[in-house]
Amino acid sequence: MNKALRPNQILRLLFWETTIKCNLTCAHCRRLESDEAAFKDLSTDQAKNLIEQLAELGSGQPMMPVLVFSGGEPLCRDDLFELVGQAREAGITPALATNGTLIDAAVAQQIKDSGIVRIAVSLDGATAEVHNKLRQLEGSFERALVGIKHLREKDLSVQINITLTKHNAEQLEEVYELAKSLGAVAVHIFMLVPVGCGQVLAETDMLSPEQYEQKMLEVCRLDRRGELQMKVTCGPHYERIIRQQGLYQERKKPSHISGSVPGRTGHGGPTRGCLAGLGVLFVGHQGDVFPCGYLPVKCGNVLRQTLSEIWQGNKDLGRMRTSSSLEGKCGICGYREVCGGCRGRAYAATGNYMAEEPFCAYIPPEATH
Repeated sequence: MNKALRPNQILRLLFWETTIKCNLTCAHCRRLESDEAAFKDLSTDQAKNLIEQLAELGSGQPMMPVLVFSGGEPLCRDDLFELVGQAREAGITPALATNGTLIDAAVAQQIKDSGIVRIAVSLDGATAEVHNKLRQLEGSFERALVGIKHLREKDLSVQINITLTKHNAEQLEEVYELAKSLGAVAVHIFMLVPVGCGQVLAETDMLSPEQYEQKMLEVCRLDRRGELQMKVTCGPHYERIIRQQGLYQERKKPSHISGSVPGRTGHGGPTRGCLAGLGVLFVGHQGDVFPCGYLPVKCGNVLRQTLSEIWQGNKDLGRMRTSSSLEGKCGICGYREVCGGCRGRAYAATGNYMAEEPFCAYIPPEATH
């Protein structure tokens, strides 16, 4: 184990875009390529090498990273369960991010048998009308609910993901209640980042900074109920809000909520809202490595360098780990160590990933002096 590692150098989550293929064409998707580009996906042997690289990196840390099999739609990949099995054998915890529409009883059994510990299913609304409009396929809501039902019948741990837009923001509590009724253990709220197809959607459906602030206060109220595990992704200012609302201290108390939570920090790690380059990495379907799935700053490629070399040696990742490099109001904000602003939205707005978060309504007192 490398005892010289600092907490912000410990990789906790690796998101792997297993394939560019998907059976949906969601309006807010980060992908730009079509299914025709699937021939560029990592081969089985290349994917196995990626898993070996991750295991090697993890062996030098206090913990082994969680590997999230994402996409596209990972269930479109024929060798998915073979690769999940390899990850398990290497001591890596596997999780799955899916749209849920391809899960029948047989697939749910395969998922259970494979040892996947958490399945994140995307629901972008509490009703078919709202969800199907964003997913751009009639029936996708109903099929996702059927998929979740099959997963729960196998007693699998299900997490609901929702990407907030103007189109569905008013259904946040309804989605929360739906998640409870479905037997989910967690709700993860994603704040829209204008990359991929989301660039077009952002022009009409991006919440304003003030609306984000109100939505995160609503998330805080739901989080305080202690009924489901709650996490805000790509909304790092939530770490400021839970402190302002006193929820951070409450979270430190023992909770009746149980189960592992892919996505939460732990093991003495950072609580900073934006974990791009800190606890998180994203590997694209061709092996390119990025700080996260929403920040298109290429840091290397696993076919030419090892994950360890990229994680420990890339200059962009190193810069993102240093809050003193933040610019604008983020650079002087008293919450910069726990928030950090979304580097993806900063990059989309300015081309500079260290610029201030453009969708934060908070004005640091330091900025008025």
